[in-house]
This record gives sequence, C-alpha cells and structure tokens, in this order.
Amino acid sequence: MGKVSRYAWGDDYHEVVGAKLRSLLAWIQDEIPEAEGKICVDIQPMMDKAWAARAGLGWIGKHTNLITTEYGSWVFIGELLLNLDLEYDNELVADHCGTCTLCIEACPTQAITEPYVVDSNQCISYVTIELREPELPRAVAENLEGWFYGCDICQDVCPWNRFEQTTNETRFLPREGNVNASLAEVLELTPETYAERFRGSAMKRAKLSGLQRNARALVEASCQQRGQAPS
Repeated sequence: MGKVSRYAWGDDYHEVVGAKLRSLLAWIQDEIPEAEGKICVDIQPMMDKAWAARAGLGWIGKHTNLITTEYGSWVFIGELLLNLDLEYDNELVADHCGTCTLCIEACPTQAITEPYVVDSNQCISYVTIELREPELPRAVAENLEGWFYGCDICQDVCPWNRFEQTTNETRFLPREGNVNASLAEVLELTPETYAERFRGSAMKRAKLSGLQRNARALVEASCQQRGQAPS
C-alpha cells in the first residue's frame, strides 16, 4: 500500500473550492450587477499563499505552507478577483513558528534546506506529483517512507495542526482506496481504468505514468528492504 496526501483523499479541491467561489461570485453579481470576477484555485498564475498571508489568514511557516491559528495548515486556498473597490483588512498574522524546527528535522529528504526554503527537487510531494520524468530521483526514491502520492510529513509534525478540525464538506470525505492506495492495483491500470478510477480526483494530476512510476519505486524499495528482487 502507498500513502496518499490528505488533500487528495476526497474529490478534487479545485472543483469543490471553485464551485463555492462561483456561488459567491453569483451572489455578488445579484447584489452588484456590474461586478465581474475571475476565480482562481491553485492553477492560475496567482501567488495563493502570499496573498493569503497578506489577507491576514495566517503566516507562511518554515515548511512554506500557510498556517492559520484556527485550523493549522490543513486548509485550501482560493481567490476571487473582482473589478470592485473593496475595503480590506490591514492586520497581518504574526509568524508563530518561533524556534520550532520540527518540520525541518522530520523531512526524510532534507527538502527544507533552511527555514522558509524548500528545494522542490528533493520534496517528496513535488517529485511524486509534478515531476514528469520516467524515474524518481534516487535520493527521493530511497527515502519515500511509503508515500505514493504527495507527502504530509512536515504538516503532520507541525504543532499548530493540533487545532485541525474535521471538515463538514462531504465532498472531501475519503474515497475508497484514496487514503492508502493499492500499488498492485495501480500497476495494473490501463488508460481506461485509470480515467474511471481517478475521475474527479486530484490524484489525476500525476497522470497514469507518474502514478505507476511511484508505485514501482515503492515496490522496489520494499523488495530491497526484504532482500528480494522486484517481480
């Protein structure tokens, strides 16, 4: 089995958050007919975390994720750009990381090279999702620690995530097989079964080739630990 990052357990957050922002835009346009807006959810050229911090939602932690005092870092971010002049908040949330370095110490690939700096080439999350190479970098492949899609280690150890709250959004409830993925099942997927299996899931971001590459790396690592040759 391979571990999957929490954000991908349920339905694709791009669609869920995007739908909520579309509803908000529709309400604004009912109130102000001349209003126009653009919705952004992580895939547009928008510095989501930086603007979230500027908006007073939280601060950028040493692991480079946004941390909120209410929910920790287990949050999704989206933006609605409007052609309206709005009153906005001026208060920023102070950096509350203090002297804590748990995220830096816990990263198995030392991807957090210094506080507030992440080397994406060493980051398990980036490499298993975004990298479009046929094989994972050796330094990452040897330190996956069971992660198949993404990685939550730096957030799991963050003290601020003791404030995490279970969502009441049913679309984020875990899908079957999305918390711990069957590597054997993934390796047997065809383009057709892949499309069906991951329809409406953020996990399709890695594409079939990426998911099967990750599964192979985990199988090989497991075999090496047991002193066996991959089948």
